[in-house]
Parts: sequence; C-alpha cells; structure tokens
Amino acid sequence: MPSTLRQLMPKRLRRLINLFGIRRQGAITSSRWNNWTQPTAPQPPEPNPLESYFNANTSGPGIWKWRHYFEIYHRHLAKFRNRQPHVLEIGVFSGGSLGMWQNYFGPGSNIYGVDIEPACKSYEREGVRIFIGDQADRSFWTKIRRNVPALDIIIDDGGHTTAQQIATLEETLPYLRPGGVYICEDVQSSANPFLFYIDGLAGNLHAEEITGSENPARRQVSPATPFQSAVHSVHRYPYMVVIERNSTPVNELIAPKHGTDWQPFLK
Repeated sequence: MPSTLRQLMPKRLRRLINLFGIRRQGAITSSRWNNWTQPTAPQPPEPNPLESYFNANTSGPGIWKWRHYFEIYHRHLAKFRNRQPHVLEIGVFSGGSLGMWQNYFGPGSNIYGVDIEPACKSYEREGVRIFIGDQADRSFWTKIRRNVPALDIIIDDGGHTTAQQIATLEETLPYLRPGGVYICEDVQSSANPFLFYIDGLAGNLHAEEITGSENPARRQVSPATPFQSAVHSVHRYPYMVVIERNSTPVNELIAPKHGTDWQPFLK
C-alpha cells in the first residue's frame, strides 16, 4: 500500500470513529487465488424484476448498470418492496434508474436523487425529488439531512472518486434507519483506496472483549461495540460494496454451549 494512503486512512476513519466509537482500524490484507474448481451449472434463477425492467428499457431515459448488479440489488433490497421506503441515489445521470427504483419498490416509495449537474433537476416528479450538489461537500449532506427523512436505502453511483465515496459514507451511514442498506457501486481495481478503507472499517466487526457471564462454564459473552451494535454486515462483490445496518441494536455477542458430552481437553 502506498505510504500516502497509510497516512490518509486514519484521518478518513476519524469521523466514523467518533460516530460509532471504533477503537481501532482492522488489518488490511489481500490474497491471490488461482485454479478455482468450476461450479456446477446452476438451476435457472427466478426472474429478477430489476433486470426485467432494465431489459425492457430499450428507449427513453437511459440506465447504465453492470448486469451482475441486479442479483445483488434484489438480494439485499427485496425486503423493502411495497413498504414505501425512502431511497436516495447519488448519480442521476440520464434519470432512467429513478423510474427503475419507483417500479421496483412500488406505490408510495420515496425516491431522492443527488447529482452535481443542475439539468438533472428536470427529473423531479411525483415521488421523486432531486437535490443538486457535490457529494464530497460535507455541508451539502447537512442540507440533505434537514430536507429528507431518515433513509432506508442509499445507493452511491456518483462520481466514484475515493474522496466522494468516503465523504458520502461517513455522512449518510449513521443516518440510515435500522435495517437500512448502503450500496456503493463501481468500486473497481483491486488496489482501489476505497476498498482499503472498507476493509479497515469492516475489521471493527471482529472486535472482542470476553467479560465472562453469570455461568461462564456454559457460554462466553463479548459486549458489542457501538459499531457492532449498529452494523450487521459488510459485503464485497465485484465492483460493489454493501453495508447492512442491524434491525435492532445488539448489546452483546454470545457463544453458548449446548450439549452434555465434551472431550476432556476442552474446558
């Protein structure tokens, strides 16, 4: 990792350290694997409503997505369908994805678009509001928080620079509703600095401080850190990062022992 990146990362993490009480940055490692066994041919999947919409969008406002994104979207976002979620997408471009999200989430969904190009304001309509601003400008996110209710979903398909992605994550992730989902798209290159940032962030899910319990022979307990209490999981896919928040706060992580027969060397 370049020395300049090592110097920048602690500064970039500082805001989330303050917000979530992160005590340390996880180690960053990488590996290269070759000669994977090829999987058996999968069964044909059920139709994906997002991909079906994309395939049918042969005219009108443009949508530009990597095809493998649709399976990832549906995996993490299906639970919000027909529940009138509040969805914010950074990067409006030609406006086609705004209609895709409205169609997918159903009547009553609330879609908010963010773009730096003033012309994108023309895409406003019933159920869709557009905000014009620079996603790297933290004061802009202060304005968004004053004008937009707490969000269920954030999709960063904006400028794709590390500074923009980090500022957006730090300024929006803490304000996701319980169970909310954050997505950052087009995180390309195995040496992408934003991936190093995400690896350091994800390492905080593994913090452990065993404190014992009322019956230490039957379980181990580690109090949840503020980050573990708020964040359920961090997922990495080709070109995409997904972070899910817990539906309810987690107070402790518990490893109970069940059963009566144990090897004598296990105490």
